[in-house]
Amino acid sequence: MRIFVTGASGFIGSAVVRELLEGGHEVAGLVRSKEAAERLEAAGTRAVRGSIENTELLRREAAQADAVVHTAFYHKFSHAGLPAKLRIMLGGSPARTPARFMAAAVETELRAIEAFGAVLSGRSGALVIAMPTMTLTPGRLAAEDDRGDASSIGGGRVASENALLALAGSGVRASLVRLPPIVYGTGDRGGLLPSLIRSARSKGAGAYIGQGANRWPAVHRLDAARLFKLAAEQAPAGSRLHAVGEEGVPFRHIAEAIARQANLPSKQIHKEEAGSYFGWLGPFAATDNPVSSTLTRERYGWSPVERDLMAEMEHGDYFAGSSPR
Repeated sequence: MRIFVTGASGFIGSAVVRELLEGGHEVAGLVRSKEAAERLEAAGTRAVRGSIENTELLRREAAQADAVVHTAFYHKFSHAGLPAKLRIMLGGSPARTPARFMAAAVETELRAIEAFGAVLSGRSGALVIAMPTMTLTPGRLAAEDDRGDASSIGGGRVASENALLALAGSGVRASLVRLPPIVYGTGDRGGLLPSLIRSARSKGAGAYIGQGANRWPAVHRLDAARLFKLAAEQAPAGSRLHAVGEEGVPFRHIAEAIARQANLPSKQIHKEEAGSYFGWLGPFAATDNPVSSTLTRERYGWSPVERDLMAEMEHGDYFAGSSPR
C-alpha cells in the first residue's frame, strides 16, 4: 500500500513510519523541518515538507495514497502557523488562551479530516486517526465500542472523532486508534511522562492527588505503532481500536516510581494544589481513565510485546544520569 503519514517525525509517527516500511509499504511522511525531512529520506521514506494547516497539500498527498495515517496534532503553541498564533494570543482574555489554543488545534484537525475525506471518499481509501483515551467517560473501564464523551477532560476532540466516523458512510475506511496519556519508550522528550518527571524535579517530590487511586492506561510506542499498521491494513470502516498495553496504572504508582528513579520523596497533595504542581496537566492528573483493549486484541490479533511502564521507567532512558535511592 501507499501510505501517507502526518506527524511522521514525531515520537509516535516516526515509529509508525518504521513499522509500515518494515511491513513492505511505500510511505510518504509529512514533516515541518528540513532536518526531519532529511532523516525521513535517509530511512527510505519520501518526505513532504509542510503543515497540517495546508489542506491543499493534504488533499494532494491523499490523492496519491491508498491510506492516510494522521498522527499530527498541535500539542505545542510552536506547531501552529502565524495566523493561528495571532488568533490564540490576541483573541481575548489571557486567561482564555489555553481554551483558544485547543479550539484552534481542533479546528485544524477537523479541516484535515475533511480534506482527507474529500479525496478518499468513494474509493475505499483508509483513514486512520490518533485520538486520546482521555476523550472517554472517566471513572469506568472504557471499551472500544464506547463513543467519545464531550464532557470528558479531553472532550474538545470528540468533534474530530465524530467527523471521522461520519466518513465511514461515504466510502472511506475510517478508523481511529485511541492512545493512552502515557505512550512511552526510548527517545520520549515531549510526552506526558517527561512532563510529570519535570514537575517532580521542579517541586522536589513525585506528587499524586488524594490517595492517587485514579488510573492511567499506558502503551509502549512500538506496540502502538504495530496497531496503527494493522488499522491501516485491516480495520473496517467505523472501527475504534485501543492501543492500550496496561488498562490502568494507579497514578500513585507512577508518582512513586518517578520519585524513586529521580531520588526524590513522593508526596500526597490536595486537588486544589494540582495546578501549582502539574501546571496545565493538573486536571488530567486527577482523572480516572481506565481503558480496555480486549476487543482490539481479539479482533486484530494485536498483543503488546514490549516491556511495561514500570520496567521502562527503571531500565529506559527517562532518568539518564539519575541515581535511584
